[in-house]
Amino acid sequence: MIRKLIEADRQITMNFVGQKPAENVFIIGDIEGHGFHSSIQTLWGDFNDQGDLRGVLLKYDQNFIVYAPSDYDAKGFANIINKDASFSYLSGIEEMVSQLAPYIKAQPKKPRVLYYAKCETVEYLPAIPEEVHLEKAQADDAGAIIAQMKAIPEFSEGNYSVENKRESLEKGLARAYLIKENGIIVSSASSTAENSQSAMIVGVGTLPEYQKKGLATYCMSKLCRELLEENKMLCLFYDNPAAGAIYKRIGFVDIGKWCMWTY
Repeated sequence: MIRKLIEADRQITMNFVGQKPAENVFIIGDIEGHGFHSSIQTLWGDFNDQGDLRGVLLKYDQNFIVYAPSDYDAKGFANIINKDASFSYLSGIEEMVSQLAPYIKAQPKKPRVLYYAKCETVEYLPAIPEEVHLEKAQADDAGAIIAQMKAIPEFSEGNYSVENKRESLEKGLARAYLIKENGIIVSSASSTAENSQSAMIVGVGTLPEYQKKGLATYCMSKLCRELLEENKMLCLFYDNPAAGAIYKRIGFVDIGKWCMWTY
């Protein structure tokens, strides 16, 4: 049985998604940030015959995210999506989305699939040399961080918002560590979608002329260590095998693939 989830369902929903905090970084963050009665998001639960929750579908703005670790009513969730005129994006663990996809009437224009990895230990994070000076980003650094990202070829076409970055830093939904040279940010690593249980690592990069010095790894090491000390499980996406090899050296392990489909 599928029904909308309400505030009274908070505990069972959080217990359900909280079993996999890395896989549910967005759902947990959205529930904590917006609750069950927000104009920007809606949640549905799929319950088995015994009344146990077995799947969650979240709509945030134009994006749907599905989470169901075993069999669920994929056709029922798809019917909800098909009836939504604003539907533009579908995300989730590949195995879960693949159950849903055959029932979605629209065909994805950009069916992107990324590797998904998580980190639970500081054991492999490298030490930071004394001569490397790291700064924790402030809200006023938002514009400079975005400018640095756009100057890195692999990030240059990303859809970045200075306003969103500033707001996330101000509200504690994100943080970043950076390295400056002559007042210019040359390397940085950020978190996003921070919640009480997990956080996503994003924007790990260095300006081309400063690469191959380990700067981004130092930024990431500082950031990850701080988050892990707060008992937050870390996760990230990647599609570059070279980047994946670096992440694995510092303690990240693959947990599957993540679909980011644009319709």
